[in-house]
Amino acid sequence: MTALEPSDADVATEAATEAAPPVATDSGQDGILGKTHRALSIGIICVVLLIAFEATAVGTAMPVAARELRGVSLYAFAFSAYFTTSLFAMVLSGQWADRSGPLRPLVTGITAFALGLLLSGTAGAMWLFIAGRAVQGLGGGLVIVALYVVVSRAYSERLRPAIMAAFAASWVIPSVVGPLASGTVTEHLGWRWVFVGIPVLVILPLATALPAIRQMASGPTDPAVPVPAFDRRRIRLALAISLGAGLLQYAGQDLTWWSLLPGAAGAALIVPAVLGLLPHGTYRAARGMPSVILLRGVAAGSFIAAESFVPLMLVTQRGLSPTLAGLSLAVGGATWALGSYIQSRPRMEPHRERLLMGGMVLVAVAIAAAPSVLIASVPVWVVGVGWAVGCLGMGAVIASTSVLLLKLSPPEEAGTNSAALQISDGLSNVLLLAAGGAAFAALGGGAVGAHDLTAANASHPAAFAAVFLPMAAVALAGVWVATRVRVVRDGV
Repeated sequence: MTALEPSDADVATEAATEAAPPVATDSGQDGILGKTHRALSIGIICVVLLIAFEATAVGTAMPVAARELRGVSLYAFAFSAYFTTSLFAMVLSGQWADRSGPLRPLVTGITAFALGLLLSGTAGAMWLFIAGRAVQGLGGGLVIVALYVVVSRAYSERLRPAIMAAFAASWVIPSVVGPLASGTVTEHLGWRWVFVGIPVLVILPLATALPAIRQMASGPTDPAVPVPAFDRRRIRLALAISLGAGLLQYAGQDLTWWSLLPGAAGAALIVPAVLGLLPHGTYRAARGMPSVILLRGVAAGSFIAAESFVPLMLVTQRGLSPTLAGLSLAVGGATWALGSYIQSRPRMEPHRERLLMGGMVLVAVAIAAAPSVLIASVPVWVVGVGWAVGCLGMGAVIASTSVLLLKLSPPEEAGTNSAALQISDGLSNVLLLAAGGAAFAALGGGAVGAHDLTAANASHPAAFAAVFLPMAAVALAGVWVATRVRVVRDGV
Protein backbone atom coordinates (compact mmCIF):
# COMPACT_ATOMS: atom_id res chain seq x y z
CA MET A 1 0.00 0.00 0.00
CA THR A 2 1.28 3.44 -0.85
CA ALA A 3 1.05 6.60 1.21
CA LEU A 4 -1.95 7.71 -0.87
CA GLU A 5 -5.19 5.75 -0.80
CA PRO A 6 -5.39 3.68 -4.01
CA SER A 7 -8.45 3.37 -6.17
CA ASP A 8 -10.38 0.10 -6.36
CA ALA A 9 -8.77 -0.63 -9.71
CA ASP A 10 -5.31 -0.08 -8.26
CA VAL A 11 -6.10 -2.42 -5.37
CA ALA A 12 -7.29 -5.09 -7.76
CA THR A 13 -4.18 -4.74 -9.88
CA GLU A 14 -1.91 -4.88 -6.83
CA ALA A 15 -3.74 -7.91 -5.48
CA ALA A 16 -3.34 -9.72 -8.76
CA THR A 17 0.35 -8.89 -8.86
CA GLU A 18 0.92 -10.11 -5.31
CA ALA A 19 -1.11 -13.23 -5.87
CA ALA A 20 1.21 -14.24 -8.69
CA PRO A 21 4.63 -12.69 -8.08
CA PRO A 22 7.40 -13.27 -10.58
CA VAL A 23 9.04 -15.93 -8.46
CA ALA A 24 5.89 -18.05 -8.57
CA THR A 25 6.65 -18.80 -12.20
CA ASP A 26 10.31 -19.53 -11.50
CA SER A 27 11.62 -21.52 -14.41
CA GLY A 28 14.24 -23.26 -12.29
CA GLN A 29 17.09 -21.48 -14.09
CA ASP A 30 16.63 -17.85 -13.07
CA GLY A 31 18.87 -17.22 -10.04
CA ILE A 32 19.00 -14.37 -7.57
CA LEU A 33 20.92 -12.28 -10.11
CA GLY A 34 18.72 -13.26 -13.03
CA LYS A 35 16.51 -10.78 -14.83
CA THR A 36 13.59 -11.20 -12.43
CA HIS A 37 15.48 -10.59 -9.20
CA ARG A 38 18.62 -8.69 -10.22
CA ALA A 39 17.63 -5.20 -9.05
CA LEU A 40 16.04 -6.47 -5.85
CA SER A 41 18.98 -8.71 -4.98
CA ILE A 42 21.58 -6.03 -5.58
CA GLY A 43 19.57 -3.52 -3.56
CA ILE A 44 18.99 -5.63 -0.46
CA ILE A 45 22.54 -7.02 -0.54
CA CYS A 46 23.74 -3.41 -0.50
CA VAL A 47 21.56 -2.83 2.58
CA VAL A 48 23.24 -5.76 4.35
CA LEU A 49 26.63 -4.48 3.20
CA LEU A 50 25.82 -1.09 4.73
CA ILE A 51 24.87 -2.63 8.07
CA ALA A 52 27.98 -4.85 8.03
CA PHE A 53 30.30 -1.96 7.29
CA GLU A 54 28.75 0.11 10.06
CA ALA A 55 29.11 -2.72 12.56
CA THR A 56 32.79 -3.28 11.78
CA ALA A 57 33.89 0.31 11.14
CA VAL A 58 32.09 2.18 13.91
CA GLY A 59 33.52 -0.06 16.61
CA THR A 60 37.03 0.98 15.62
CA ALA A 61 36.22 4.70 15.92
CA MET A 62 34.22 4.35 19.13
CA PRO A 63 37.10 4.56 21.66
CA VAL A 64 38.41 7.78 20.10
CA ALA A 65 34.90 9.26 20.11
CA ALA A 66 34.40 8.39 23.78
CA ARG A 67 37.69 9.99 24.80
CA GLU A 68 37.06 13.18 22.83
CA LEU A 69 33.53 13.49 24.23
CA ARG A 70 34.83 12.77 27.76
CA GLY A 71 32.50 9.84 28.10
CA VAL A 72 34.75 6.82 28.57
CA SER A 73 32.79 5.85 31.69
CA LEU A 74 29.69 5.57 29.48
CA TYR A 75 31.50 3.71 26.70
CA ALA A 76 29.65 0.42 27.08
CA PHE A 77 26.29 2.17 26.85
CA ALA A 78 27.13 3.27 23.31
CA PHE A 79 26.91 -0.42 22.40
CA SER A 80 24.05 -1.45 24.69
CA ALA A 81 21.86 1.46 23.53
CA TYR A 82 21.93 0.09 20.00
CA PHE A 83 21.01 -3.41 21.08
CA THR A 84 18.29 -2.36 23.53
CA THR A 85 16.33 -0.28 21.02
CA SER A 86 16.84 -2.81 18.22
CA LEU A 87 15.02 -5.49 20.26
CA PHE A 88 11.92 -3.32 20.45
CA ALA A 89 12.19 -2.37 16.76
CA MET A 90 12.36 -6.04 15.73
CA VAL A 91 8.96 -6.78 17.22
CA LEU A 92 7.48 -3.58 15.80
CA SER A 93 8.90 -4.33 12.35
CA GLY A 94 7.51 -7.87 12.37
CA GLN A 95 3.97 -6.67 13.05
CA TRP A 96 4.27 -3.73 10.66
CA ALA A 97 5.53 -5.90 7.81
CA ASP A 98 2.84 -8.56 8.36
CA ARG A 99 0.13 -5.88 8.31
CA SER A 100 1.14 -3.79 5.30
CA GLY A 101 4.25 -5.30 3.77
CA PRO A 102 7.97 -4.73 4.36
CA LEU A 103 8.39 -1.56 2.29
CA ARG A 104 7.48 1.03 4.95
CA PRO A 105 9.42 -0.52 7.86
CA LEU A 106 12.42 -0.96 5.55
CA VAL A 107 12.40 2.67 4.38
CA THR A 108 11.79 3.93 7.93
CA GLY A 109 14.56 1.71 9.25
CA ILE A 110 17.17 2.81 6.71
CA THR A 111 16.24 6.44 7.32
CA ALA A 112 16.50 6.06 11.11
CA PHE A 113 19.78 4.20 10.71
CA ALA A 114 21.24 7.09 8.71
CA LEU A 115 19.84 9.74 11.06
CA GLY A 116 21.32 7.92 14.04
CA LEU A 117 24.75 7.91 12.41
CA LEU A 118 24.47 11.63 11.70
CA LEU A 119 23.38 12.36 15.27
CA SER A 120 26.31 10.41 16.71
CA GLY A 121 28.74 11.92 14.23
CA THR A 122 27.77 15.49 15.09
CA ALA A 123 27.32 14.97 18.85
CA GLY A 124 28.96 17.44 21.18
CA ALA A 125 28.36 15.39 24.31
CA MET A 126 28.43 11.68 25.13
CA TRP A 127 24.72 11.50 25.93
CA LEU A 128 23.92 12.79 22.43
CA PHE A 129 26.29 10.22 20.99
CA ILE A 130 24.49 7.45 22.89
CA ALA A 131 21.13 8.83 21.74
CA GLY A 132 22.34 8.54 18.16
CA ARG A 133 23.31 4.93 18.75
CA ALA A 134 19.82 4.29 20.14
CA VAL A 135 18.26 5.74 16.97
CA GLN A 136 20.58 3.52 14.93
CA GLY A 137 19.34 0.52 16.88
CA LEU A 138 15.74 1.37 16.04
CA GLY A 139 16.67 1.55 12.38
CA GLY A 140 18.71 -1.64 12.43
CA GLY A 141 15.93 -3.62 14.12
CA LEU A 142 13.35 -2.42 11.61
CA VAL A 143 15.59 -3.22 8.65
CA ILE A 144 16.75 -6.72 9.56
CA VAL A 145 13.23 -8.09 10.09
CA ALA A 146 11.82 -6.29 7.05
CA LEU A 147 14.53 -7.89 4.91
CA TYR A 148 13.44 -11.35 6.02
CA VAL A 149 9.88 -10.56 4.96
CA VAL A 150 11.14 -9.32 1.59
CA VAL A 151 12.96 -12.62 1.09
CA SER A 152 9.86 -14.56 2.17
CA ARG A 153 7.62 -12.78 -0.34
CA ALA A 154 9.87 -12.13 -3.32
CA TYR A 155 11.99 -15.29 -3.53
CA SER A 156 10.84 -18.83 -4.12
CA GLU A 157 11.82 -21.54 -1.67
CA ARG A 158 14.48 -22.70 -4.13
CA LEU A 159 16.21 -19.30 -4.16
CA ARG A 160 16.11 -18.46 -0.46
CA PRO A 161 19.26 -20.41 0.49
CA ALA A 162 21.18 -18.53 -2.20
CA ILE A 163 20.09 -15.05 -1.08
CA MET A 164 20.90 -15.95 2.53
CA ALA A 165 24.35 -17.06 1.37
CA ALA A 166 24.75 -13.71 -0.38
CA PHE A 167 23.84 -11.94 2.87
CA ALA A 168 26.60 -13.86 4.66
CA ALA A 169 29.12 -13.08 1.92
CA SER A 170 28.29 -9.38 2.28
CA TRP A 171 29.98 -9.43 5.69
CA VAL A 172 33.34 -10.71 4.42
CA ILE A 173 34.74 -7.55 2.83
CA PRO A 174 33.51 -5.20 5.61
CA SER A 175 34.97 -7.48 8.28
CA VAL A 176 38.41 -7.15 6.67
CA VAL A 177 38.29 -3.66 5.18
CA GLY A 178 36.00 -1.95 7.71
CA PRO A 179 38.36 -1.69 10.70
CA LEU A 180 41.32 -0.72 8.51
CA ALA A 181 39.37 1.95 6.64
CA SER A 182 37.81 3.24 9.85
CA GLY A 183 41.19 3.42 11.57
CA THR A 184 42.70 5.33 8.67
CA VAL A 185 39.82 7.80 8.48
CA THR A 186 39.82 8.28 12.25
CA GLU A 187 43.56 8.92 12.31
CA HIS A 188 43.73 11.34 9.38
CA LEU A 189 40.28 12.97 9.17
CA GLY A 190 38.74 12.37 12.60
CA TRP A 191 36.27 9.92 14.08
CA ARG A 192 33.23 11.99 13.09
CA TRP A 193 33.78 11.25 9.40
CA VAL A 194 33.32 7.53 10.07
CA PHE A 195 29.78 8.27 11.24
CA VAL A 196 28.72 11.05 8.90
CA GLY A 197 30.26 9.36 5.85
CA ILE A 198 28.38 6.06 6.05
CA PRO A 199 24.87 7.57 5.45
CA VAL A 200 25.97 8.40 1.90
CA LEU A 201 25.84 4.65 1.24
CA VAL A 202 22.09 4.72 1.92
CA ILE A 203 21.39 6.30 -1.47
CA LEU A 204 22.36 3.26 -3.55
CA PRO A 205 20.23 0.62 -1.78
CA LEU A 206 17.24 2.96 -1.65
CA ALA A 207 17.42 3.81 -5.34
CA THR A 208 18.00 0.20 -6.39
CA ALA A 209 15.82 -1.86 -4.09
CA LEU A 210 12.72 0.19 -3.40
CA PRO A 211 11.12 0.02 -6.88
CA ALA A 212 11.64 -3.75 -6.94
CA ILE A 213 10.28 -4.19 -3.41
CA ARG A 214 7.24 -2.10 -4.26
CA GLN A 215 6.57 -4.34 -7.25
CA MET A 216 7.35 -7.74 -5.76
CA ALA A 217 6.76 -7.61 -2.00
CA SER A 218 4.70 -4.58 -0.97
CA GLY A 219 1.22 -4.46 0.52
CA PRO A 220 -0.56 -6.95 2.79
CA THR A 221 -0.41 -10.64 1.93
CA ASP A 222 -4.14 -10.69 1.19
CA PRO A 223 -5.58 -7.26 0.23
CA ALA A 224 -9.11 -8.64 0.53
CA VAL A 225 -8.69 -9.25 4.27
CA PRO A 226 -9.01 -6.24 6.61
CA VAL A 227 -5.67 -5.10 7.99
CA PRO A 228 -5.42 -6.22 11.63
CA ALA A 229 -4.55 -3.77 14.37
CA PHE A 230 -1.17 -3.80 16.06
CA ASP A 231 -0.97 -6.31 18.89
CA ARG A 232 -0.54 -3.97 21.86
CA ARG A 233 0.33 -6.84 24.16
CA ARG A 234 3.34 -7.77 22.00
CA ILE A 235 4.39 -4.14 21.87
CA ARG A 236 4.33 -3.99 25.67
CA LEU A 237 6.35 -7.22 25.85
CA ALA A 238 8.84 -5.75 23.38
CA LEU A 239 9.30 -2.72 25.64
CA ALA A 240 9.75 -5.03 28.61
CA ILE A 241 12.40 -7.15 26.91
CA SER A 242 14.27 -4.05 25.76
CA LEU A 243 14.25 -2.47 29.22
CA GLY A 244 15.15 -5.79 30.83
CA ALA A 245 18.09 -6.29 28.47
CA GLY A 246 19.32 -2.80 29.23
CA LEU A 247 19.18 -3.44 32.98
CA LEU A 248 21.06 -6.73 32.60
CA GLN A 249 23.77 -5.07 30.55
CA TYR A 250 24.10 -2.33 33.17
CA ALA A 251 24.39 -4.94 35.93
CA GLY A 252 27.05 -6.84 34.00
CA GLN A 253 29.12 -3.69 33.53
CA ASP A 254 28.86 -2.46 37.14
CA LEU A 255 30.24 -5.57 38.90
CA THR A 256 29.19 -4.46 42.39
CA TRP A 257 26.72 -5.88 44.91
CA TRP A 258 24.33 -3.09 43.99
CA SER A 259 24.25 -4.42 40.44
CA LEU A 260 22.23 -7.39 41.69
CA LEU A 261 19.17 -5.14 41.96
CA PRO A 262 19.03 -3.99 38.31
CA GLY A 263 20.07 -7.49 37.28
CA ALA A 264 17.12 -9.04 39.14
CA ALA A 265 14.75 -6.41 37.77
CA GLY A 266 15.99 -7.08 34.26
CA ALA A 267 15.47 -10.81 34.62
CA ALA A 268 11.97 -10.23 36.02
CA LEU A 269 11.09 -8.24 32.90
CA ILE A 270 12.79 -10.52 30.37
CA VAL A 271 11.44 -13.92 31.41
CA PRO A 272 7.71 -13.27 30.85
CA ALA A 273 8.48 -11.16 27.78
CA VAL A 274 10.48 -13.96 26.18
CA LEU A 275 7.74 -16.48 26.92
CA GLY A 276 5.22 -14.15 25.27
CA LEU A 277 7.26 -13.19 22.21
CA LEU A 278 8.82 -16.51 21.23
CA PRO A 279 6.73 -19.41 19.89
CA HIS A 280 5.16 -21.69 22.48
CA GLY A 281 7.52 -24.53 23.34
CA THR A 282 10.75 -22.74 22.41
CA TYR A 283 12.30 -23.19 25.85
CA ARG A 284 11.76 -26.98 25.67
CA ALA A 285 12.79 -27.35 22.02
CA ALA A 286 9.41 -28.39 20.68
CA ARG A 287 9.64 -29.74 17.15
CA GLY A 288 9.59 -27.42 14.18
CA MET A 289 9.59 -23.63 14.48
CA PRO A 290 10.33 -23.46 18.25
CA SER A 291 13.49 -25.55 17.82
CA VAL A 292 14.62 -23.50 14.82
CA ILE A 293 14.38 -20.31 16.87
CA LEU A 294 16.02 -21.91 19.94
CA LEU A 295 18.87 -23.28 17.82
CA ARG A 296 19.56 -19.83 16.42
CA GLY A 297 19.98 -18.47 19.94
CA VAL A 298 22.12 -21.39 21.12
CA ALA A 299 24.46 -21.10 18.14
CA ALA A 300 24.80 -17.31 18.11
CA GLY A 301 25.02 -16.87 21.87
CA SER A 302 27.63 -19.55 22.55
CA PHE A 303 29.84 -18.58 19.61
CA ILE A 304 29.76 -14.80 20.04
CA ALA A 305 30.24 -15.03 23.81
CA ALA A 306 33.32 -17.20 23.30
CA GLU A 307 34.67 -15.08 20.44
CA SER A 308 34.58 -11.96 22.62
CA PHE A 309 37.29 -13.46 24.84
CA VAL A 310 39.61 -14.82 22.14
CA PRO A 311 41.57 -11.59 21.49
CA LEU A 312 41.83 -10.92 25.23
CA MET A 313 43.23 -14.41 25.81
CA LEU A 314 45.80 -14.10 23.02
CA VAL A 315 46.99 -10.70 24.23
CA THR A 316 47.18 -11.38 27.95
CA GLN A 317 48.26 -15.03 27.92
CA ARG A 318 50.39 -15.32 24.77
CA GLY A 319 51.67 -11.76 24.38
CA LEU A 320 50.23 -10.98 20.95
CA SER A 321 49.55 -7.40 19.95
CA PRO A 322 45.86 -6.43 19.71
CA THR A 323 46.24 -6.20 15.92
CA LEU A 324 47.64 -9.73 15.58
CA ALA A 325 45.04 -11.06 18.00
CA GLY A 326 42.28 -9.56 15.86
CA LEU A 327 43.82 -10.85 12.65
CA SER A 328 43.78 -14.38 14.08
CA LEU A 329 40.00 -14.29 13.63
CA ALA A 330 39.97 -12.55 10.25
CA VAL A 331 39.89 -15.72 8.13
CA GLY A 332 36.64 -16.64 9.88
CA GLY A 333 34.70 -14.21 7.70
CA ALA A 334 35.63 -16.16 4.58
CA THR A 335 34.83 -19.58 6.05
CA TRP A 336 31.54 -18.25 7.43
CA ALA A 337 30.57 -17.24 3.89
CA LEU A 338 31.75 -20.64 2.64
CA GLY A 339 29.52 -22.45 5.14
CA SER A 340 26.57 -20.32 4.05
CA TYR A 341 27.37 -21.09 0.41
CA ILE A 342 27.50 -24.82 1.08
CA GLN A 343 24.02 -24.81 2.61
CA SER A 344 22.71 -22.95 -0.45
CA ARG A 345 23.53 -25.77 -2.85
CA PRO A 346 20.36 -27.59 -4.03
CA ARG A 347 21.86 -30.99 -3.26
CA MET A 348 22.09 -30.05 0.43
CA GLU A 349 18.36 -29.37 0.85
CA PRO A 350 17.40 -32.99 1.72
CA HIS A 351 20.20 -33.07 4.31
CA ARG A 352 19.58 -29.76 6.06
CA GLU A 353 19.03 -31.35 9.49
CA ARG A 354 22.36 -33.18 9.26
CA LEU A 355 24.00 -30.01 8.06
CA LEU A 356 22.75 -28.22 11.17
CA MET A 357 24.00 -31.00 13.41
CA GLY A 358 27.40 -31.04 11.73
CA GLY A 359 27.65 -27.27 11.92
CA MET A 360 26.98 -27.27 15.65
CA VAL A 361 29.62 -29.98 16.16
CA LEU A 362 32.16 -27.76 14.38
CA VAL A 363 31.16 -24.80 16.57
CA ALA A 364 31.50 -26.84 19.76
CA VAL A 365 34.91 -28.21 18.72
CA ALA A 366 36.21 -24.75 17.84
CA ILE A 367 35.13 -23.26 21.17
CA ALA A 368 36.52 -26.20 23.16
CA ALA A 369 39.85 -26.08 21.31
CA ALA A 370 40.41 -22.33 21.82
CA PRO A 371 41.69 -22.51 25.44
CA SER A 372 44.34 -25.05 24.39
CA VAL A 373 46.64 -22.08 23.70
CA LEU A 374 46.75 -21.50 27.44
CA ILE A 375 49.34 -24.30 27.28
CA ALA A 376 52.61 -22.64 26.27
CA SER A 377 53.65 -25.47 23.94
CA VAL A 378 50.52 -25.10 21.78
CA PRO A 379 51.13 -22.71 18.85
CA VAL A 380 48.83 -19.69 18.68
CA TRP A 381 47.83 -20.45 15.09
CA VAL A 382 45.71 -23.27 16.49
CA VAL A 383 43.13 -20.65 17.51
CA GLY A 384 43.01 -19.17 14.02
CA VAL A 385 42.53 -22.54 12.38
CA GLY A 386 40.01 -23.65 14.97
CA TRP A 387 38.01 -20.46 14.69
CA ALA A 388 37.92 -20.76 10.91
CA VAL A 389 36.40 -24.22 11.38
CA GLY A 390 33.87 -22.84 13.85
CA CYS A 391 32.90 -20.04 11.46
CA LEU A 392 32.36 -22.63 8.74
CA GLY A 393 29.83 -24.33 10.99
CA MET A 394 28.23 -21.03 11.96
CA GLY A 395 27.79 -20.03 8.33
CA ALA A 396 25.88 -23.22 7.66
CA VAL A 397 23.78 -23.00 10.84
CA ILE A 398 22.82 -19.32 10.73
CA ALA A 399 21.81 -19.37 7.08
CA SER A 400 19.97 -22.69 7.44
CA THR A 401 17.93 -21.52 10.41
CA SER A 402 16.90 -18.47 8.37
CA VAL A 403 15.88 -20.67 5.45
CA LEU A 404 13.92 -23.04 7.69
CA LEU A 405 12.16 -20.17 9.45
CA LEU A 406 10.81 -18.81 6.16
CA LYS A 407 9.90 -22.31 5.00
CA LEU A 408 7.86 -22.99 8.13
CA SER A 409 6.23 -19.53 8.28
CA PRO A 410 2.88 -18.77 6.63
CA PRO A 411 3.24 -15.57 4.55
CA GLU A 412 1.12 -13.56 7.00
CA GLU A 413 3.37 -14.59 9.93
CA ALA A 414 6.79 -14.17 8.31
CA GLY A 415 7.41 -10.85 10.06
CA THR A 416 6.42 -12.03 13.52
CA ASN A 417 8.48 -15.20 13.25
CA SER A 418 11.47 -13.34 11.82
CA ALA A 419 11.33 -10.97 14.78
CA ALA A 420 11.30 -13.96 17.15
CA LEU A 421 14.38 -15.38 15.41
CA GLN A 422 16.28 -12.10 15.76
CA ILE A 423 15.23 -11.74 19.41
CA SER A 424 16.54 -15.24 20.14
CA ASP A 425 19.79 -14.35 18.39
CA GLY A 426 20.35 -10.99 20.08
CA LEU A 427 19.11 -11.82 23.56
CA SER A 428 21.17 -15.00 23.79
CA ASN A 429 24.25 -12.93 22.99
CA VAL A 430 23.58 -10.68 25.97
CA LEU A 431 22.68 -13.44 28.41
CA LEU A 432 25.56 -15.80 27.58
CA LEU A 433 28.09 -12.99 27.35
CA ALA A 434 26.95 -11.74 30.75
CA ALA A 435 27.26 -15.27 32.17
CA GLY A 436 30.68 -15.72 30.63
CA GLY A 437 31.83 -12.35 31.93
CA ALA A 438 30.62 -13.19 35.44
CA ALA A 439 32.50 -16.51 35.41
CA PHE A 440 35.59 -14.79 34.06
CA ALA A 441 35.55 -12.15 36.79
CA ALA A 442 34.81 -14.70 39.55
CA LEU A 443 37.94 -16.74 38.72
CA GLY A 444 40.35 -13.83 38.67
CA GLY A 445 39.91 -12.54 35.15
CA GLY A 446 38.93 -9.05 36.24
CA ALA A 447 36.42 -6.74 34.61
CA VAL A 448 36.50 -6.65 30.82
CA GLY A 449 33.98 -3.88 30.29
CA ALA A 450 36.65 -1.22 30.11
CA HIS A 451 37.88 -2.58 26.76
CA ASP A 452 41.50 -2.18 27.84
CA LEU A 453 43.34 -5.36 26.94
CA THR A 454 46.51 -4.37 28.74
CA ALA A 455 44.63 -3.99 32.02
CA ALA A 456 43.92 -7.70 32.25
CA ASN A 457 47.48 -9.02 32.22
CA ALA A 458 46.91 -10.55 35.64
CA SER A 459 44.03 -12.68 34.41
CA HIS A 460 44.27 -16.26 35.62
CA PRO A 461 44.24 -18.92 32.85
CA ALA A 462 41.41 -20.73 34.63
CA ALA A 463 39.23 -17.67 34.09
CA PHE A 464 39.37 -18.20 30.33
CA ALA A 465 38.65 -21.92 30.65
CA ALA A 466 35.58 -20.98 32.72
CA VAL A 467 34.28 -19.10 29.69
CA PHE A 468 35.14 -21.39 26.79
CA LEU A 469 34.29 -24.81 28.21
CA PRO A 470 30.70 -23.96 29.30
CA MET A 471 30.09 -22.25 25.94
CA ALA A 472 31.34 -25.37 24.19
CA ALA A 473 28.83 -27.38 26.24
CA VAL A 474 26.04 -25.00 25.18
CA ALA A 475 27.04 -25.42 21.54
CA LEU A 476 27.11 -29.19 21.96
CA ALA A 477 23.55 -29.04 23.32
CA GLY A 478 22.71 -27.34 20.04
CA VAL A 479 23.47 -30.60 18.25
CA TRP A 480 20.49 -32.16 20.00
CA VAL A 481 18.31 -29.12 19.32
CA ALA A 482 19.18 -29.51 15.63
CA THR A 483 17.55 -32.95 15.64
CA ARG A 484 14.26 -31.28 16.62
CA VAL A 485 13.88 -28.87 13.68
CA ARG A 486 12.28 -31.47 11.43
CA VAL A 487 8.49 -31.71 11.45
CA VAL A 488 7.98 -35.32 10.43
CA ARG A 489 4.29 -34.93 9.66
CA ASP A 490 4.93 -32.12 7.18
CA GLY A 491 8.01 -33.72 5.72
CA VAL A 492 10.19 -30.71 6.59
